Amino acid sequence: MPTKKEPRLPKNPQPQEWLADDLSEQRIASYKPFNFVDGEGVRCSLYVSGCKFSCPGCYNKVAQNFHFGTPYTQELEDQIIDDLSQSYVQGLTLLGGEPFLNTQVCLKLCRRVREEFGHDKDIWSWTGYTWDELKQESEDKQELLSLLDILVDGRFLQAQMDLTLQFRGSGNQRIINVPASLQSGEVVIWDKLVK
Repeated sequence: MPTKKEPRLPKNPQPQEWLADDLSEQRIASYKPFNFVDGEGVRCSLYVSGCKFSCPGCYNKVAQNFHFGTPYTQELEDQIIDDLSQSYVQGLTLLGGEPFLNTQVCLKLCRRVREEFGHDKDIWSWTGYTWDELKQESEDKQELLSLLDILVDGRFLQAQMDLTLQFRGSGNQRIINVPASLQSGEVVIWDKLVK
């Protein structure tokens, strides 16, 4: 009797196995200003290049390649900051690829957002890492986490895909309030989550 084929799964790194210093080419897959899909409100979204999770069914497979796209430049950073300064823009979103494997780019930009806007503009990020994994990760990843307001965590799992979920592709992923979670020491889910 034929056995049911097991679904392919994303890769699972050991703590600090994948480091941005070793992997990132500091490249950008795309920049999408003034969009409504990558988090709450009007957002400026930066898609970084490179991801090692290799989630089957990834919606942005081309951005898994660390060599894809164009180099991150000061000119692009200045444009992002200018776009964020518009009163109707709620914040910045980091996607990919994997932002936590591109911390050279993401930290530089997030630090500048905090310097220019404080917390008047929020910062969202998607990641294949889970919250618990990030808590065991390198200093650069921990610093990036500390600069975020919202984290959508977890690998995309095709077996749990649900197109009705808010800002997520699969049921295992969570929308996490980062400052509240860091303060409490436990994951605090975003209070605007639609069940």
